[in-house]
Parts: sequence; C-alpha cells; structure tokens
Amino acid sequence: MNIWLTLVIVTLTFIGIALGKFPYLRSNRTTITLMGVGILLAAHQITFQQIGGFLSLDTLVLLFGMMIINANLQMAGFFRLAGAGLLRYTRSPKSLLALEIIVAGVLSALFLNDTVCLMVAPLVLDITLGARRNPVPYLIALATASNIGSVATLTGNPQNMIIGTASHISYLQFAAALTPIALLGLGGIWLVLVLFYPEEFRPGTIEPELGRPYFDRPLLTKSLLVTGGLLIAFLAGAPAAEAAFIAGCALLFTRRVNPSKMLEAIDTELLAFFAALFVVSGTIESSGLSARMFEFARPWLNGGAVVFSAIAVLLSNLVSNVPAVLLLKPLIGKLAHPQAAWLTLAATSTLAGNLTLLGSVANLIVAEAAARRGVKLPFLEFTRSAALITLISLVLGVGWIQLFIWK
Repeated sequence: MNIWLTLVIVTLTFIGIALGKFPYLRSNRTTITLMGVGILLAAHQITFQQIGGFLSLDTLVLLFGMMIINANLQMAGFFRLAGAGLLRYTRSPKSLLALEIIVAGVLSALFLNDTVCLMVAPLVLDITLGARRNPVPYLIALATASNIGSVATLTGNPQNMIIGTASHISYLQFAAALTPIALLGLGGIWLVLVLFYPEEFRPGTIEPELGRPYFDRPLLTKSLLVTGGLLIAFLAGAPAAEAAFIAGCALLFTRRVNPSKMLEAIDTELLAFFAALFVVSGTIESSGLSARMFEFARPWLNGGAVVFSAIAVLLSNLVSNVPAVLLLKPLIGKLAHPQAAWLTLAATSTLAGNLTLLGSVANLIVAEAAARRGVKLPFLEFTRSAALITLISLVLGVGWIQLFIWK
C-alpha cells in the first residue's frame, strides 16, 4: 500500500463528494464514492477481502430498518394525518409558524428528517397557498426545523446513526444530552423568521383550507404499534440496529401492502453511498493516514467544545455532514474526552446543514417540492435567514455542550 497514492485517491473522492459531480461525467455523490472504491481496489490500495471489515453493518442495518418503518408510515398516511391534525388548530400566521416548527421538529426527532420533509412539504404548500400566504418562510421553517429537531435522537438523521453505532452511546443518554439543544434551536427559528418576514407575520387571522387527509387505518394502527414498541426498546437500552431491524421485519408480515411498492420506498442509493463511504473512510484508517491526521490536528481537536465545533462545521460545509463525521470518526477515540466529542460532532454537523440551501438533503427536498408547485425558494433568500438561524443554534448548542457536556 502506498500511503501517498491512497491520499490522492481519497482526496479526489472527497472533492467529488463536495462538488456533487465530476466534470465531463454524468455522476452524483453515490457514483463518485463507488468509483473511488473501484480505483482503490484497482490500484491495490485495498483488497476485496478487506471491504467487509470496513462496513459498519450496525449503521446500515439501523438505516435500513428505519427506512422500512418510514415507508409503512408514509403509505399509511401518518405524516399527512399528523401534520393536518395539528395545523388545523391554528388561526394566526405566528401560531401556524410555531405549530409547523413543533410538528417538523418532533417528527424529525423520531423519524428520519429527510422523510419528514418529503411528506410534510406538500402539506405546508397546500395550507399556505390555499390561505393565500407567502409560502417561503414556512418552507424555510420546515427545512431548518427538520434539521434542528433531528439533533435530539440517534435516529433523527443518518450522521447520528453513524455516531451512535461508533460511540456506543445509548438512545436515552444521547437524547438527554442533545434534546435541550434541539429545543433551543427550534425557538430560534420562530424568532428569526418573524423578524425577517414582518409583513407575513403581522397580526391577523388565517383559515387554512384543508381537506380530509387520506390514511389507511389498519396499516396505520399496525405501523404505530410497531413504532411505539421500537421507541420503548430504544429507551430500555436495546441495541438500536437489532431493534430497528426486528421492527422493520415485523412490518413485512402483511396481507395488504404490495411488497414491491414498499421496497421501492427504500432509498437504496443512500445505502450504497453509505457502504462505499465506509470503505473510503476505512481506507484512511488502514493506510495510516488517520494517525498522521490525528498528530497534526490533536492540538485543535482537544481544544474544547468551541474549537472542535468550528472544525466540525467547516468540514460539514466542505464535504457535507455524513462524510465529515466519517473523516473525524477514527480520530475521536484518541481524544481526551471522546464521548463529549461524539455528542459535539452530532450536534454541530447537523446544525451546520442549515447554513445554505445546499447544506443538507432535507433543504433540497423542500426546495424541489416547492418548485413542483411553481414556488421558488431562492438560494440567497434561504441563506439570508437560515444563516442567522444556524448561527443562533450553534451558539446556543455549543454553549450548552461547553457547560454541561464537555467537562
């Protein structure tokens, strides 16, 4: 193995991940990462037999299990029903915004934030357009609240799943540490958007025009019972991957749902991206690159919550939050306060995703849903308010971590 050749291949792979494509090639982040693995194999920097050892099976199984659960809840109409049921009680723009932030934040803490955006964005557009309101601040609220709410639990987003598997922090311990950060950040969203959109949130009343949302009662009942059982298992300390897989398998026992339709709702591209990324990041460790990186970065990584957070935010905006977590993963075990570092990384890498429209998949899902309805969510308009939301949530979050976690 040539450490410098490995460094070149890995660096080019992460540059492609950061750009989202390679010039003159039809590619995306998943294909770029898979190409990186192929080049590492062809250049004999890794062997085919090593690949299995690089994969984090727990993370992939946890993500797969949660995808099955989310697919069943989606087909049952849970997200439409929950959103419509809560938003039906609002009568003013400010209360509509507050309820939307609460709904998005809570759902994203319990389920994958990308799924929440995918299902709730059309509902938010129906409500705001039907009531002749400006949909843009409500769309920004949905994207930022789904990201901030997902900070609270191990199952809120993919990077938290990786951190939970690598750190062995329990579901309850993780939630107890980071839920206050999520709550503080959600309050900041409301304050910033009311400040930036005074015309939209001046005193007045609205009448959301909502039809009765479709839902499949038997499937919804079964899905909620299984999900409730899964949450109890998480809180009781059951292994997250095993519990999620068993819960997902329980939902496969069905006489009502076409299995092909359910499996189509599973994001196999995301699973492939994760698997390839595990191999690329594993190569960094096996080649000795991570040891050299740690020696170089040790003074900053051990510099406390503020310095470590700045590194995590910078990396998350350069290569996206999941690759940033995997780049830092082999270094954290060598730090003086590894558990505090894991929790800091989980919070800051997620909060950093709100900085720009391109910062997280959840943001892009909301923008694409708006575009399909003829509503523009401009990059600069999103960033104008979202950057301040990010700053407030990071200041509050890092302050909380420095006071109560990084000891």
